[in-house]
Amino acid sequence: MGVFGIFFVFATIDTAGVDAFDVPAAVVSLVLFLVSLPVWLYALGLSFVRNARGDDIAIPTLFLFIRGSAPSDVRWHLLGALAVSVVIAIATGFANPFGWLVPMLTLGLAGLWGARHGVYPRRREVSGAARARGARP
Repeated sequence: MGVFGIFFVFATIDTAGVDAFDVPAAVVSLVLFLVSLPVWLYALGLSFVRNARGDDIAIPTLFLFIRGSAPSDVRWHLLGALAVSVVIAIATGFANPFGWLVPMLTLGLAGLWGARHGVYPRRREVSGAARARGARP
């Protein structure tokens, strides 16, 4: 059972009304959120480096894999995990408000995969005259 399974068990029992699980469910949710912060920073840092090296990476292509930046099986697994964590957060979020933060980890892990393994087009160069007119690459 993975960390999201633990979150599911604690959040479900807490939502069922077992008061003894109020604090443990909040702690599990906060720990998963705190783990997501360095994952997000690392993913964004890697994407900035790749962008500086010429890859055209945008936030939707990094985290949501639009425009074919990831194979379909990877996209389905990562975005499926995100969807499941969002559904769990919605279903249990009223009993455990910290549960709303848990999907940040799955989204961050998707971004980390995209930053490390995603396939992005090369950035187009803009001529000096076009840059003076305010054109964007």
